[in-house]
Amino acid sequence: MADPNTENRITLKKAWQHFNTITKHRHLVRRYCFRCGLYLQGLTHDLSKYSPTEFLKGARYYQGNQSPNNAERKDSGISLAWLHHKGRNKHHYEYWTDYIFEEGWSRPAYGPVKMPNRYILEMFCDRVAACQVYHPDDFTTDLPLLYLTSRNAKNVMHPETVRKLTMLLELYRDKGDDAFDEVRKALQNL
Repeated sequence: MADPNTENRITLKKAWQHFNTITKHRHLVRRYCFRCGLYLQGLTHDLSKYSPTEFLKGARYYQGNQSPNNAERKDSGISLAWLHHKGRNKHHYEYWTDYIFEEGWSRPAYGPVKMPNRYILEMFCDRVAACQVYHPDDFTTDLPLLYLTSRNAKNVMHPETVRKLTMLLELYRDKGDDAFDEVRKALQNL
C-alpha cells in the first residue's frame, strides 16, 4: 500500500532543488542590497533558511514555484519554518509587531510598528528577487507591486511602511533594474 504522504517526503532531489532555489534567491537579494548600499544585510540575508528548522521543512514541502511554507500550512495548518524565519529576519513586516499604546486607551493593542528604512529597503530587494525566482518565465517589473496590492499584507503593515514600500515598488515597476540606483536616495527623502 502506498504512503499517502509521499509527496511531502524529503528526498535528495527536493533537498537539492530547495537548496538551489534559496541560494539563487539569496544571491539576487545580495546583489540588490549591495546596489542599495546594504552590504552587511546583503551578506546575511535569509541565512536562517539553511538552519535545520527551516531547511528540512523547505526540502519536505519544496514545489519550485512558490514558498514551501504554503504547502506546510496546507498540510499541517501552520508553518513552523515560517514562524522561525519571520522571528529572525527583520526585513519581514511580520517581525515588526508589538504592543501599541495610544492616548486614551485603557490597555495596549497588538499591531504593526514602523519599520526602519534599511529593513524596508531589504524587504524591497527581497520582494523583487522572490518574484524573479518563483516566476522566471512570466516575470515583469510590475509583479512585485501586484504581489503587495493583491495580498492582505498592506492591511497588517504599519501605514508608513506600506507607503514607503509601495513607493519603492512603483519606482521599480517604472524603471526596472535602474531603480536600484535611486531607491536608497528616494527612501531617505521621505
